[in-house]
Amino acid sequence: MSVDTPRRIVLLRHAKAEWSQESDHKRPLAERGRKEAPVAGRKLADSGTDFDLALCSTAVRTRETWKLAVHEFPHRPRTVYEERLYDASLGDLIAVFNETPDEVRNLLVIGHNPGMHAAVDALSGSAAGEELARVARDGFPTAAYGVVEFSGAWKSLGHGAGRLVEYWTPND
Repeated sequence: MSVDTPRRIVLLRHAKAEWSQESDHKRPLAERGRKEAPVAGRKLADSGTDFDLALCSTAVRTRETWKLAVHEFPHRPRTVYEERLYDASLGDLIAVFNETPDEVRNLLVIGHNPGMHAAVDALSGSAAGEELARVARDGFPTAAYGVVEFSGAWKSLGHGAGRLVEYWTPND
């Protein structure tokens, strides 16, 4: 696959989690989250994007979100549970994205805020329609996702390299 191949990175925030006495890493999904995750999965499946790889934080709430969302997909992509996605800064996230093999055309990342919001904002040099304004106005609620398209090698993905082509929240 050429490094000039158009690529997609979809940044999905985990669904609504419970507040519990457990450590933050072990917090499970709340009932609302167990309803949101399959809806997000169905919406992603309906987009027709065939994901080559999914990177998922190791936190309980992200793993549960992924398990419920991927059930809606026609084909399950290869999944890697990546510890560095938990509590990751924007720089940490971009470093992980830059390690993606160039054979991957479409990447799905299941992670946390503020990182998912920051990544969508930072990677999007432009946007389709009012998508960036919507992200700025609405924030990045649980189970929301942004789709950023770019061309080039994954190692070149950085600030302003892409175009935000879709932003979806469960309230849409």
